[in-house]
Amino acid sequence: MTRLWPHSLFGRLVLVLIVGLIVAQIAATFLSLHERDQALVTFSDQQFVQRDVDAVRLTESLPPAERTQVAAILTSPRLAVAVVATADDPPGALAPDATAADFQAQLRQQLPGHMVRGYMLHVPVPRQGRSAPFEVGYRTRSVTLVQLADGGWLRMDYLRPLQLAGWPYPLLVDIAVLLIAIILLSLLAVRWVTRPLSSLSRAATELGQDIRRPPLPESGPTEVRHAAKAFNEMQTKLVRYVEDRTRLLTAISHDLKTPITRLRLRTEMLDDEGLKEKFIRDLRDMEHMTNATLDFLRGLEVSEAPQPMDLMALLESVQADAQETGQTVMLSGSVTSTFTGRPQALKRCLENLVGNAVRYGQRAELNVEDDGHTVTIRVRDAGPGIPEEQLEKVFDPYYRLEESRSRELGGNGLGLGIARNIAALHGGSLTLRNHSEGGLEAVLKLPRQKNREG
Repeated sequence: MTRLWPHSLFGRLVLVLIVGLIVAQIAATFLSLHERDQALVTFSDQQFVQRDVDAVRLTESLPPAERTQVAAILTSPRLAVAVVATADDPPGALAPDATAADFQAQLRQQLPGHMVRGYMLHVPVPRQGRSAPFEVGYRTRSVTLVQLADGGWLRMDYLRPLQLAGWPYPLLVDIAVLLIAIILLSLLAVRWVTRPLSSLSRAATELGQDIRRPPLPESGPTEVRHAAKAFNEMQTKLVRYVEDRTRLLTAISHDLKTPITRLRLRTEMLDDEGLKEKFIRDLRDMEHMTNATLDFLRGLEVSEAPQPMDLMALLESVQADAQETGQTVMLSGSVTSTFTGRPQALKRCLENLVGNAVRYGQRAELNVEDDGHTVTIRVRDAGPGIPEEQLEKVFDPYYRLEESRSRELGGNGLGLGIARNIAALHGGSLTLRNHSEGGLEAVLKLPRQKNREG
């Protein structure tokens, strides 16, 4: 099951901000609507309490013959006033709710000595077309009866504010616009904050491909500047360490050639042929190790710039060179388009893999696949394979599976290490596996999107 939680810091910050803003806006909207309704009801009730009190006092001050006429004059769309003889509850009457009871309590407080009774009625309100999308639901008619001084009753039907059943669309549109604006600003802010971290992450990835990459700009927030400065200092120390180690090993390997040459000359003057042969074999091994070490160090120090190249033509040239020396090398597959890489370094990598396959497995079968993002080159031999626990160890410098193998056949155990370094230089990988149908298979993956342009 795919995880919905984003992996990147940018995605997680954006998700938290958006969810937080949406929840806050929803809560604020409902609170606003509730407070608006409460304020509307409270204000309207206070207004109509005073009007009812005025109506009762005015009606009591008039002769009975004029009360009906005055009641008609006091009637409005929200307040119906009528003089009635009794205060009986009609069919369908409901007991007053808390708001209506509070309304009637205020009347009793302002009309001491008067009997106040009341009930409620629900009045449905139908939709009135697109021009009035909110007029949907019902209104509560609060009926209050106040007994006058002469024993009659004054009935006042108060139509309370509409209880909305629809959504307040203008308010929701305003909130949506505000939410979108805040989200956009949040995206810009998060991107502004996380961009230096993305640059730092890319630089750390590129450091494995090119230790001499340009230093990071030490800009941005204080924490990011400190991190960039520490990264640049680490890169400088790594470059200095690699350079010192390379110079030291190169000097040692190079200087060994002189005494080896002198020893070879002196060996030629020995009279004992058996001893002479042993000396020559040991000197040949020493010379081979020295040359292999220099080759390994040159593999770590590739100064060749990436350039567009025909990778298929490079593979065909490696095949042709091997076949000229009597080796069995087969090639299948194709590369769909131009590949950007270091031609000489890649050729050396492929020659090492093909050489190992032919040396230990009699032949090499090259298969190339290109999906547009990654070029995968498989080099398979017909040998016995390698024990699973040693598939990674063979990449270590000077590691050899069998000490009994001769230098002429087995080499010094540096070829695979050089090949993996060249793969890493291109942002790719080199792995070994025992093929299900027999033989050892080297899998070289070269991603296109990670190739550096110089």
